[in-house]
Amino acid sequence: MAMRQTPLTCSGHTRPVVDLAFSGITPFGYFLISACKDGKPMLRQGDTGDWIGTFLGHKGAVWGATLNTDATKAATAAADFTAKVWDAVSGAEVLTLAHKHIVKSVHFTKDSNCLLTGGNDKVLRIYDLNQPDEAPQEIPGHTASIKRALWCHDDQHILSASEDRTVRLWDRNTSEAVKTLSFDTSVSSMEYLADGDVVLITYGKTIAFYNAHSLELIKTIDTPANIHSASLHPEKDFIVAGGDDFKLYKYDYGTSEELESYKGHFGPVHCVRFSPDGELYASGSEDGTLRLWQTAVGKTYGLWKCVLPEDLVCENPEPLYPVPAEIKA
Repeated sequence: MAMRQTPLTCSGHTRPVVDLAFSGITPFGYFLISACKDGKPMLRQGDTGDWIGTFLGHKGAVWGATLNTDATKAATAAADFTAKVWDAVSGAEVLTLAHKHIVKSVHFTKDSNCLLTGGNDKVLRIYDLNQPDEAPQEIPGHTASIKRALWCHDDQHILSASEDRTVRLWDRNTSEAVKTLSFDTSVSSMEYLADGDVVLITYGKTIAFYNAHSLELIKTIDTPANIHSASLHPEKDFIVAGGDDFKLYKYDYGTSEELESYKGHFGPVHCVRFSPDGELYASGSEDGTLRLWQTAVGKTYGLWKCVLPEDLVCENPEPLYPVPAEIKA
């Protein structure tokens, strides 16, 4: 008998949720930031979804959001042609970094001293946050909008995914492209796992895994629907993915077997991400909500309390659920 997923539903946004990111594990737990077309990124407690605060200041849709490892800083990328850096403890705006077009992606270095941005002007930029008045290092090369830009290899290289149907690996010091992957369709998402040096890339109905140094293909998983986002479990046990058909899919990384699928939202799923401890994963959707899901269903964790199997008797043993039960966070 399959145990039923009971997600924590996080309300508050008024438009589609398009990006989310977790912090690392801190003495106060871990945290979750969400980017939304309502222009109001939100910070939440990661394991419960409890709202902590909203970062107010953008004048357009927010396309990207990130936290540094210890959750003391946040950064956001927006349609108002700016990236902003925030104090994630007080909520105060620290810096506004003007760009020439819509900004789609932001990512801190491990030491939080530099911020990487990318967007519709096709240029990667590296800002020294200790010298914000200095001009950023610019790395041109893409021929269309940059959707995602991530630090890798101890911040010595950059991975970027673009509407030009390429993923490129850049040398930070020379600003040169070291490797390039080309695709037949646009890349929808990209994730980098330093532990294992793996890059996860989604395009069309495919989830693909590459070696982050050589960009050699490791394996692919074919899915039933167009996938907008996927995430690999920190211990590389599972993959979760979501896309056009409102569903969330969970796969075994080793065998590529589909373990479960269920209707996760009332609109396309735009972003999914595992928590840093791997106990849950978060999803954001066109329906304006964030939902938190257990990796091991039935385990006592966060707001979830362990229930005995006899309390979970269900007429349909298949792990496919039309409308999931909800716990409001």
